[in-house]
Amino acid sequence: MANILLVSKNVQSCENYMKALAEELQQLGHHVIFHENNRYDEGENSTCNEALFSPLFTKQTAPDYVVVGGGDGTVLLTVSRMPIQVPLVGINFGEVGFLADLSPGTASSFLHSFLEKTDPKINTRMRIRFDVNGTYVGTALNEAVIITDRPSKMLKIAVCIDGVRAEEFRADGLIVSTPTGSTAYAMSGGGPIVDPRLEVFIMVPMAPFILTNRPHLIQTERNVNIMLVEERPASLVIDGQSTITLTCDCTITIEKSPEPALFIDAGENFFEKVTRKLRHL
Repeated sequence: MANILLVSKNVQSCENYMKALAEELQQLGHHVIFHENNRYDEGENSTCNEALFSPLFTKQTAPDYVVVGGGDGTVLLTVSRMPIQVPLVGINFGEVGFLADLSPGTASSFLHSFLEKTDPKINTRMRIRFDVNGTYVGTALNEAVIITDRPSKMLKIAVCIDGVRAEEFRADGLIVSTPTGSTAYAMSGGGPIVDPRLEVFIMVPMAPFILTNRPHLIQTERNVNIMLVEERPASLVIDGQSTITLTCDCTITIEKSPEPALFIDAGENFFEKVTRKLRHL
């Protein structure tokens, strides 16, 4: 029998569904953790913090699986709050739900079948670690955005690759995305759709002043540093959850996180999902 943590978006219909699912899994003999402190309120007024989540992830009590009810934001927040990455699957109560593979109508039967398997298939998703002036500030599953705090003013951003000043962008900001995030904000900014099995950094300038400033794909083994060239107020926003104030003299270092996100394989082909969820909206 499995230890399962259920996380619900703070929406009544979602909470009711997840509570019913918890009872169903308990009746099958699984150990289920679900209580009010596990609710994830998206936005600045979130009542849930990592201190409430961490005690559930000790060596003795870490869940085998996490089931998230909500949209992509709830999945992103859950991944960022897990001190230890364990396999996760999402049940879509949002809009697009690109990270939530299951629908409320199919989730129960899928979980019954999955939990009976002795060797379930788990997919890894690369994440990006961000340091500012040598201090760790966060890890992104989708993307981080370097953005001006003054919409009427552009930023001048230099990108150094392996010690060489490879590019300089004048733009409203810069999106630094994983392949998983290529179908999110980066795509809206004109970036490519990238197979999530690849391990690359995707850089997409936001409304660049020079039209030849195009998106870049950079191999993760390279040393990549990003610097603000001019003194303009700017912020680094990681997965839409945390915001770090940037100064002109700061250096942002990006590297592949040694701890990828783990997703339970729900049998969805990535490119079929792109067609169904993005091109037919």
